[in-house]
Amino acid sequence: MTYLDYQATTPVAPEVVDAMQPWLGDKFANPHAPYTAGREAAAAIELARGRIERAMGVPDGQCVFTGSATEAINWAIKGVLRTRRVKRFVTLATEHAAVLDCAEWARSVGHEVEIVPVGQDGLVNMEALDAALTGGVDFVAAMLVNNEIGVIQPIAEIAAKAKAAGALMLCDAVQALGRIVIPSGPDMIAVSGHKIHGPKGIGALWLDKGLAPEPLLHGGGQEQGLRSGTLSPMLSVGFGTAAKVAEERFEQDRAHVEALWQTATLALGDDWIINGSTEHRYRGNLNIRRGGLDAARLISDLRDLQISLGSACASGSGRPSHVLKAIGLSDREARSSIRISFGRYTDEKALREAIQRIDAAARAQ
Repeated sequence: MTYLDYQATTPVAPEVVDAMQPWLGDKFANPHAPYTAGREAAAAIELARGRIERAMGVPDGQCVFTGSATEAINWAIKGVLRTRRVKRFVTLATEHAAVLDCAEWARSVGHEVEIVPVGQDGLVNMEALDAALTGGVDFVAAMLVNNEIGVIQPIAEIAAKAKAAGALMLCDAVQALGRIVIPSGPDMIAVSGHKIHGPKGIGALWLDKGLAPEPLLHGGGQEQGLRSGTLSPMLSVGFGTAAKVAEERFEQDRAHVEALWQTATLALGDDWIINGSTEHRYRGNLNIRRGGLDAARLISDLRDLQISLGSACASGSGRPSHVLKAIGLSDREARSSIRISFGRYTDEKALREAIQRIDAAARAQ
């Protein structure tokens, strides 16, 4: 098997496995308990929190653990809309389903929602954004690195425009953490453990100073009074260790991904088209299409290559990718697209061979 679906999830780093192991065994105490073992677990969680904040490069604020980035996004949007009595919510057409589904929820409960289009390169249409931000807007959500096509949005510029309009801004940085520098400007940032070689089942929402969205989960208020539920020391430690390793390996990982991108694009045949900008892009994401290709059949024919049609969150829906549709592709072109994604543990030779096999199988259809 050759794993080439790093945007769906990443292999757990060996350092993370080692760090989590003790918390599966003897270190089982509830981190909210007052005795020694509980305090030890709580201290391990705080250490992990600090490591995530350092890897994010965020200013003073607070990083609150959640069960996933999806929860973090839902909490940020719904909590702010309820707390601030937001009237207008602006977001981009290529956002993750967690944001777009929250936008539909917002519309259903009476908020104005505006979905800003993107160009063929996947970058936000700035004129349309400027128009959306006029006349009063309260909340803006924009993804830094797109999960389907890897396009990097100008988040610092979007954040500045949001602030000038008097709006709070949420940035989905799930695909960015540990891969590119997260720019300053957003008021809230959502991240996830399993996209940086950490465990699944844990995410976080960073909040700028003074921000306290209304809780999504009510109960004991264990997480800084903002989220209820017993925290998992094992998952927190795993996420924190993954963040520490990502920070330490940042330049090494980036150089490796760049080399992999060069290898993959050189191995492609002439008939392939890259979806989205190649300049403003995280290079670990190669979303490509070929005229007449049956992408679903290709994946079925190459079962030992783990590649995807797009977002794992929307797989099996039968609908063409909303991201590919947003950049102007027809249904047929969207269904002729595949996503190949790679990273830290991808072998360059194995990637080259995989691309060659994909190209050959596509030509044979």
